[in-house]
Amino acid sequence: MEIRSLADIGFGPLYEAFAQAFADYDIDSDREALRRMLKRRGFAPELSFAAFDGDRIAAFTFNGIGTHDGLPAAYDTGTGTLPAYRGRGLASRIFASSIPHLRAAGIRQYLLEVLQHNPAAIAVYRKMGFETLREFNCFGQEKRKVRIPEKRPAFPHALRKIGLDTVRQLADCLDFRPSWQNDNDSAARAGAGLLGFGLYRDDEPLGYCLCEPTLGDIAQLAVDPRFRRQGIGTTLFRHALNRIAADSVKIINADIACEPMTRFLGAMNIPVKSRQFEMVREI
Repeated sequence: MEIRSLADIGFGPLYEAFAQAFADYDIDSDREALRRMLKRRGFAPELSFAAFDGDRIAAFTFNGIGTHDGLPAAYDTGTGTLPAYRGRGLASRIFASSIPHLRAAGIRQYLLEVLQHNPAAIAVYRKMGFETLREFNCFGQEKRKVRIPEKRPAFPHALRKIGLDTVRQLADCLDFRPSWQNDNDSAARAGAGLLGFGLYRDDEPLGYCLCEPTLGDIAQLAVDPRFRRQGIGTTLFRHALNRIAADSVKIINADIACEPMTRFLGAMNIPVKSRQFEMVREI
């Protein structure tokens, strides 16, 4: 078994390995979905690695490259092992082999998320020196089952398409820092695949939403604290749901400490589907 970079591997073999590794998981393994996910999360093939059995990928880690807390960082955007190769510790070997290459590239932190109902993986990460930063709720629901209240702002308002410059100006509206896959750098990488719109009173933005209509993913949803409980968030969410082409909607990695988000989504029949730990270690 040889561990080497994915720099010269085309998308086709990457997709086939991903689809096989996650065939028994509740994960969207559509080709276009994977392509969008890798782009949005900053996938760097030259700094991603796999264990090869001959020419076949047996296990892999797709690393995203960016920044975290102002430091150059790598992000585990997907680690998987094909069923026939499980139980051999390949994921740990890939991670250990990648560290010298990441350090040489100037990377100083490694960030990942792990499902809380996967204690074996959590134990492995802790053994490798990872520490928990935050806990996340992951919400999801079929579109047809979402129940959005009719509440709307009592004042004249308009929904307008916005760009990342406006999103950055509205950072104080957020109740928590978005995770790697939902932050503004991720939105910039997603480009036209991510839709941003704000709710305005005259020329004043009172809240905004970032969503990926194709995948049904809402990355950011925020309302100015001075104007909450006036139907602004509900109106933004309704507009996002109307634009989503997927059969379901998901809100991944909402900080578990943000109880208003949990109540807001629960009121629309969008339950918590899973919980994750956000973990980090220096490299």
